[in-house]
Amino acid sequence: MTATVSLPPTPEARPTAPSSAGSWPSPSPSPVRLSLAPDGAPPALLDGAWWPHSRDLGAELPALAAVLDPLWGRITRVTVNPVHWPVVPRKVPVTGHTVKVGWYGAEQDPHELMLLSYRAGRWNLLVVPPQTPPDTAAWLMTAASDPLGRSTASRLMAEAARLRTVAESDRAVEAVWASEGGREVRDPAARPRIPEVTSDDGSDAHEGDGDHANVRSRRTAPAAATPQRPQRM
Repeated sequence: MTATVSLPPTPEARPTAPSSAGSWPSPSPSPVRLSLAPDGAPPALLDGAWWPHSRDLGAELPALAAVLDPLWGRITRVTVNPVHWPVVPRKVPVTGHTVKVGWYGAEQDPHELMLLSYRAGRWNLLVVPPQTPPDTAAWLMTAASDPLGRSTASRLMAEAARLRTVAESDRAVEAVWASEGGREVRDPAARPRIPEVTSDDGSDAHEGDGDHANVRSRRTAPAAATPQRPQRM
């Protein structure tokens, strides 16, 4: 079961000292969009998903750390694959401390953020690209926080892209149908072909519900509403 709670940045989440460059980091002005696996879930490849508002680590990490520090213990270090991050700073000031930032090439999934904390050890989050459509982002965040999930971040991204292509093809078919007044298309070749969508276990695969909470907390009490678990891959 996954509890949900919205945690927008607060004034207390602002750093107490400027960065080494003499400027203050700017936490994201919008709520942190985060989905975490339930507390007590067995170890999995991913512990959840983070949907940042930009690719600026200096601006995004303070707000993320403000949410995760009380849940996982003080975040001391994060690593990324620089393929999707134009700038990887060595350090980022956050509330009351500094987070060291490192990077790996082929050793780290390009769609993953790894975090280290004093109390809980290592955590891995799928990073949903900032420009992702909300319905696709909702599917990714639910899939990445599934305690039974066994997919890597890159595999989930590929599956989300495939599902979106299928959905767009489906909408194209419906548009053709509507333009014909509900009649069959005269030229069968004009109707886009929709591939069959199945998951690895042979069951039907669907996109997730477009509605999702900004934060699904791993450390808070279960809420009454449980988000729909995505179909296994």
